[in-house]
Amino acid sequence: MLIDTHCHLADEAFAADREVVVARMREAGVTRALVIESTIAQLEQTLDWAMDLSGIAIATGCHPHDASRWNPELAATLATVWGHALVRAAGEMGLDYHYDFSPRDRQREVFAEQLHLAVHAGLPVVIHAREADADIAAILKAQPDATVILHSFSSSSVLARAGLDAGWYFSYSGMVTFKSWADAETLRAVPDNRLLLETDAPYLAPVPYRGKRNEPAHLATIAAKVAEWRGTTTDHIATITTANAMRLFWPDET
Repeated sequence: MLIDTHCHLADEAFAADREVVVARMREAGVTRALVIESTIAQLEQTLDWAMDLSGIAIATGCHPHDASRWNPELAATLATVWGHALVRAAGEMGLDYHYDFSPRDRQREVFAEQLHLAVHAGLPVVIHAREADADIAAILKAQPDATVILHSFSSSSVLARAGLDAGWYFSYSGMVTFKSWADAETLRAVPDNRLLLETDAPYLAPVPYRGKRNEPAHLATIAAKVAEWRGTTTDHIATITTANAMRLFWPDET
């Protein structure tokens, strides 16, 4: 049993065969998934189909790419939808200094405000961090009550050390299978009770699926590689990551 803690099943890439993808996911032993919906205008549609599929939960929030669109109306909308029964996390939110689709100062302002609102709502927060590690760490440290998930972790030692010291969750994706991936030290340092797995589908397909659409069914490949890096068994990784995901997103069922 595995749980995909970060995938984009609402993405246009799955529009034609979403139910088939979910069926294939279950056949592969991935019993649950947290679907990220950062396009608020699509949230109602995403909730509609997710309600018909068992084991699907939603995370929603303002992505750093869209920070320029943040306003009081959007903040009020999120405060409302974060109370929906299927919405189990806030995000993804954070900072992206690689693309800079929104000005950096605005990204920081929106991240801090949104993080505060999410903590008040009692939701774990899914963090997008790209080339902004020091600022991410500083803003998160200012909210010590936040339950933090570092999505698709591949950041520097600055964010790694901050996360390990603060007890944040580290989620690993198909990047651990790439030849270019080289941070086994952090992966091995993450405590068992803070480790998560994700596909980030349809992105970041693991080897041997590189160049193809990623999907939750490929999570077993990621779990096996994480087990290899940590010197343990795939069954152990499945057990601990499933327990962690259940505690975070389905606490009423643990």
